[in-house]
Amino acid sequence: MSPNAESTAFRSALEVIRAVEPRVADAIGAELADQRGSLKLIASENYASPATLLAMGNWFSDKYAEGTVGRRFYAGCQNVDTVEALAAEHARELFGAAHAYVQPHSGIDANLVAFWAILADRVESPALRKAQVRQVNELTEADWFALRRELGDQRMLGMSLDAGGHLTHGFRPNISGKMFDQRSYGTDPTTGLIDYDRVAEAAREFRPLILVAGYSAYPRKVNFRIMREIADSVGATFMVDMAHFAGLVAGKVFTGDFDPVPHAHIVTTTTHKSLRGPRGGMVLCGPELADQVDRGCPMVLGGPLPHVMAAKAVALAEARRPDFADYASRIVTNAQALADGLLRRGAKLVTGGTDNHLVLIDVSGYGLTGRQAEQALLDSGIVTNRNAVPQDPNGAWYTSGIRVGTPALTTRGLGTVEMDATAELIHTVLSQTTPGANADGTPSKAKYVLDPALADKVSRQAGELLTGFPLYPAVDLG
Repeated sequence: MSPNAESTAFRSALEVIRAVEPRVADAIGAELADQRGSLKLIASENYASPATLLAMGNWFSDKYAEGTVGRRFYAGCQNVDTVEALAAEHARELFGAAHAYVQPHSGIDANLVAFWAILADRVESPALRKAQVRQVNELTEADWFALRRELGDQRMLGMSLDAGGHLTHGFRPNISGKMFDQRSYGTDPTTGLIDYDRVAEAAREFRPLILVAGYSAYPRKVNFRIMREIADSVGATFMVDMAHFAGLVAGKVFTGDFDPVPHAHIVTTTTHKSLRGPRGGMVLCGPELADQVDRGCPMVLGGPLPHVMAAKAVALAEARRPDFADYASRIVTNAQALADGLLRRGAKLVTGGTDNHLVLIDVSGYGLTGRQAEQALLDSGIVTNRNAVPQDPNGAWYTSGIRVGTPALTTRGLGTVEMDATAELIHTVLSQTTPGANADGTPSKAKYVLDPALADKVSRQAGELLTGFPLYPAVDLG
């Protein structure tokens, strides 16, 4: 490939966009500049390759392709069939899965496909056919509610939000919380770790239809063999949402009991985050659920996005290369170095460290809320997100935690030395930030006080730290 090919491609694209709406072209250029100049520590973000990005900007965007490979509701989908089949093939080979469905537009869409596939499989089971229940695709909304009452087991057991679980695992504000009677399992109040005996006890008491494992802010591994044993003991379908750590599974950092694919009935994931692909989702399963999963469109999805499936195929092909395993390993090494650096400086970390790609800082030790800490760090060129900690007294909006992750900075090439320097910058900002007050003098959970000169200094130091690790070095927008 020509060394100027990437620059030419992106420059040309912006030139074409600028001719129609220059403000959009300016915003795209500004986003690249912002990402190049800041320490991106959001655990759910990464940098997709130029090949992955370019695969999304093409004529596949113009094509409707409802259905599945070889069974479309629209004519002329032979090229869409090619890229969707390639993406599914790469996914199956990468994760060792029997079946892969690559159409979901996002993680929540992937979860919805999984939920409805499990429900549909239960509805269409022989036991329920004997009760002359109609096929799932014919059921009205009223039928579903009647069926829910009849089954009596439309229940979901998943990790609580404050322990690190995700909104889509049955919580009321999300559609999953309206579909299921949900109960949560938490973590040990002393260690912050999953107590599998307590999970088993909750499962025996609650008798869920679905046991969900997976997380968005739990900094440790999960033993999926034990979780499957718990699910089997109560006749539950075991589902794993590996959206956050899919890259660690793909890179063979998580193997054996910590690889969800051999143990779960069904696995969902996003294709960005640690997997470093385009924004989208995916479902992996065995043959027993494959037919139901493939009904995702039109069951809960609209038309597939062929241009994104093309980008998924490219990213999954990249993840099958040997260098991706090295990348995945370095993600964890960097996260542990960042955690160690924070601990040495007196920070309080949930579970006392990390086994994966993320670190959860309890900023109450600095006298701050998560919202105050998040904004103070952003002012200083460090991009993070606030997050609840177990038994969080500040709730899910203000929170008491900051979640930081290493996938993006590892993509840029930063190593353990830079992680220690990053820990120093984070500690400097948080230790020099104090809570602010409301207009009436009462303490504020959002306002804070940070010397602008210090914020500017840290921002410059962050920029200097990144100087040796250019983002998209082959892309010069001029």
